[in-house]
Amino acid sequence: MIREFVDRETESALLEEEWQKDGGRLIILYGRRRIGKTRLITEFVRDKEGILHFAEDTAPQIQIRQLQEAIARFLDDPLLATLEIATWDQLFTYLARIPLAERRYLVIDEFTYLIKNDPTVLSALQKTWDTALAGTNWYILLSGSMLGLMTDSALSYTSPLYGRRTRDMLLGALRFPDARRLLPLFSFRDALKAHLTIGGIPEYLLKAGDYPDYLTFVEREFFSKYGYFYREPYFLLSQEFRELKIYQAILNAVAVGNTTAGTIAQFCGMDARHLYPYLEAMIRLEIIERELPLLGSRRQGLYRIKDCIFDFWYNFVFSHRQEIETEGLPSDAVDMNPYFGKRFEIFVRNEFARSVLPGYTVGRWWYRGEEIDLVAVRESDESIIFGECKWGNLKEREGRGVLTRLAEKAEHVRHDHYPRERFCLVAGSIEGKDRLREEGFLVYDLTDIEAICTAR
Repeated sequence: MIREFVDRETESALLEEEWQKDGGRLIILYGRRRIGKTRLITEFVRDKEGILHFAEDTAPQIQIRQLQEAIARFLDDPLLATLEIATWDQLFTYLARIPLAERRYLVIDEFTYLIKNDPTVLSALQKTWDTALAGTNWYILLSGSMLGLMTDSALSYTSPLYGRRTRDMLLGALRFPDARRLLPLFSFRDALKAHLTIGGIPEYLLKAGDYPDYLTFVEREFFSKYGYFYREPYFLLSQEFRELKIYQAILNAVAVGNTTAGTIAQFCGMDARHLYPYLEAMIRLEIIERELPLLGSRRQGLYRIKDCIFDFWYNFVFSHRQEIETEGLPSDAVDMNPYFGKRFEIFVRNEFARSVLPGYTVGRWWYRGEEIDLVAVRESDESIIFGECKWGNLKEREGRGVLTRLAEKAEHVRHDHYPRERFCLVAGSIEGKDRLREEGFLVYDLTDIEAICTAR
C-alpha cells in the first residue's frame, strides 16, 4: 500500500527549482537512514525521464557494471551493456557523450556505497563534470545515508566535488504536526508519546502507524526480540562506527544521567582525554549534542542524547535485553514517565515554542544545581520568558506552586538586558488554567498543543 507523502514541500520545490535551470546540475541529498530520502526522490522523478539507480554495497567492478546496465536500459542500448567498462572515469565519460536535447536525470541512491568501496569515484566524477557533464542536460542527484562518509567525502572542502555541486540538502525529521498524520489510529497523547520515542522519522512512523495505540506498538516493536526496533540502534551505529562497544558504553552513560565528559568517562572506565573523539563523532551525526545554557557560560555545557530513538532504546531496551530475549518485556514493567518528562521538555523548546513564541531565541538555563526548563529571549522588545514543563497533570494549587518556585529561580538568572519578564507553564493538563492566564501567566496543556498542531 502506498502511504501518504507528507511535508517535504520545501525540499521538493528546491529540487524542482534546480531542474528548471540551464546546464548540468549536481545535487547532493543526504540524511540519516529511514528519513525518507528515497521516497522524496521517487516522488520528485515521478513525472520525469531518467535513470533511478539503487547502489549496492558490493565490489567496485560490480557497482560499475550495475550502473552501466541501468544506463543501457534507459537508452535501450544493448551494445552498451556488452562494452568492457573498467573504471568510473570511463563510465562517466560515456554518460557525458550521450546527446540530450532535453533534461534527464541520473539518481544514484546510497551513493556512499560507491565511495566506501572505491573512493576514486569522486575524482572520476569531478574530472568528467569539469570537462563535459557541467555543460550537458544531465541532472545528477547523489543520495547517501552514511552521514560521516557523506560529509567527509562529498561535502567537505577537501572533497573532489567541492565547488562542483549546485545544491546540497540535508533532509531532516518531520515536525510533529506532519508526523502525526502518519499515526491515524493514535490518540493525540499516544501520537505525542510516539514522537518522543521515535521522532519524526517517516519509516519509523509508518511502522508505528500499523498499531492501534502506543503501548501495543512499544511492546511489539521494542520489547520483543522479534521487534523492528529491538536491534535498530545497534544497526545504525554499526553503519557508521567500528568501535561499537565504546560508543554503546558512552550512550548508555548519557542515557542514565551522566552529562559531563568527566562523569561519562568515569562511567565508561575511560580517560576523559580519550573520550572527546567519540563524543565529537556522535555530535557530527546528531546522535548526541552538547547543550549550552541560554544566558549562561559556555563552560557549563552538558551532553545529552539528541536522537530520541537512541535515548529511548538505551533507557529501556539496552538495560532489559535479558528479559526481552527470554520472554519479552511488558510495557507496564518499566516506568516511562520520567523519560517522557525529559523528552517533553525538549519538544516544548524545539517545536512547540516556535509556534507560540515567534521571534524568540529559546533554550534552557542551569547553574549550581538550579535549572529552568525554558528560557526565551527576544531582542526586539527586550522581553524574557521563563517556563517550566511538566508531563503530568497539575491541580491549580500545584501549578501555582511551580510558578512561584520558577519566579524564585529566575532571580538567579542575569537578564538585565531583558527587563520585561513573563512566566510560562506547560503540562499534560492544568486545572484552573484560565484563572492563571487572567493573572498574566502563559499557560498551555495538551489540549492547547493539540489545537495549535491541528490548526497548522
